[in-house]
Amino acid sequence: MAVTAADVEHAIRGISFPADRNDLIEQAESNRANSDIIDILKDLPVNKFKSPIDVSKAFGESRRSQK
Repeated sequence: MAVTAADVEHAIRGISFPADRNDLIEQAESNRANSDIIDILKDLPVNKFKSPIDVSKAFGESRRSQK
């Protein structure tokens, strides 16, 4: 299954920003996100996020670097 930015946003719904990577992971686990999304959050190239847009940007950078 290819994870999309929308999947990541859904997994972290309810989080308060600013947030760090661990906050994202904890929220995703709380929302019962699948292990693929948790792994993606663990591998994000940025650790601090001011908004969901920052998370989406980091997700995009992560996807581009894997191609």
